[in-house]
Amino acid sequence: MAVLKVIEVLSNSNKSWEDATKKAVKQASKSVKNIKSVYVSDQSAVVSGNEVTEFRVNLKITFEVK
Repeated sequence: MAVLKVIEVLSNSNKSWEDATKKAVKQASKSVKNIKSVYVSDQSAVVSGNEVTEFRVNLKITFEVK
């Protein structure tokens, strides 16, 4: 039987929500091993001068505890 744990992380990108998600997983994988899935629980953006300047995501990362 596997035991799984969920952590919540925040990430941002000036490109897209997808890029912010990928950056979060890449950074988290430096200290968290056995990542199994990612759930994007919230998305937001920063607007400046009528342009989107930053994409933000709130993620729940699930990983297996050994």
